[in-house]
Amino acid sequence: MVRIGYTMMTEQAGPRELVDHLVGAERAGFDFSVISDHFFPWLDAQGHAPYAWSVLGAAAQATREIPLMTFVTCPTLRYHPAVVAQKAATMQILSGGRFRLGLGSGENLNEHVVGAGWPTAHVRLEMLEEAVGIIRSLFAGGYVSHHGTHFDVEDAKLWDLPEHPPPIGVAVSGPRSCQVAGLHADLVIATEAKPELLRQFDEYGGAGKPRVGQLPVCYDPDRDAAVTRAHDQFRWALGGWGVNAELPGPAGFTQAAQHTRPEDVAEAVPCGDDVEVFVDAVRPYAEAGFTEVALIQVGGDRQEPFLHWAESELLPALRQL
Repeated sequence: MVRIGYTMMTEQAGPRELVDHLVGAERAGFDFSVISDHFFPWLDAQGHAPYAWSVLGAAAQATREIPLMTFVTCPTLRYHPAVVAQKAATMQILSGGRFRLGLGSGENLNEHVVGAGWPTAHVRLEMLEEAVGIIRSLFAGGYVSHHGTHFDVEDAKLWDLPEHPPPIGVAVSGPRSCQVAGLHADLVIATEAKPELLRQFDEYGGAGKPRVGQLPVCYDPDRDAAVTRAHDQFRWALGGWGVNAELPGPAGFTQAAQHTRPEDVAEAVPCGDDVEVFVDAVRPYAEAGFTEVALIQVGGDRQEPFLHWAESELLPALRQL
């Protein structure tokens, strides 16, 4: 049975609302949760970008059982990997062992703010691989010094370590990222239901490890309203990660998606309140081999009705997969 998760999408809701939504998701029966880690929204229409790690700390105290995970944090430019290790260890303690650290090579949208430039894709993956090694070394305890190709660490030590370090997930979109994930991660993360990504992950050592996908959905009893909202706030997603990783701000995504029609978005994002349409959208992930799928309900002000519907109709149907 595929585990179904809930996404705290920081781009579309403020910090207090995100925590309230997660409390509702736990009550509704979602199996786990993830949170995006952004400095900017994808589009101005989304309108938010609170600091994900503060939200996570509050969420850990406001909930009891639902697992938490970053989806995903980039540990290379905006955050130094030693700082990410400290944050993740603290979160694992605060949550009572419910936290998983999802990592990725990042997007220019968020990382450009520190003014360090935007490396090419192969360099970003080199940086990610080195960063994962630093984080694991700090999780192991003791002092760590590291002088590598991209990072320096000088006599660092985590003074508050959880009994069990948080599992590390790595986001993948192609062969090289699958190699990094297979060699270094405890689980794999993807936003597309591509079986080849999981096969490549397995080839590099990922066999038997959890695999977490993500899917945007747009619930509304009025399907036309759902399509309009999905187009307004999620049309950026149709550009693909090869484009989305490179654009520097919401204006670029607005320009890139200017010819995307509402009907184009509706083909990629299940809209309305037909449970079978939503189940059919999740099914390819199950068939590809994903063990977990996190749903994103599009629209920060439409979470509560979605959660009620999910509890009564959607989650029972999805658990038949």
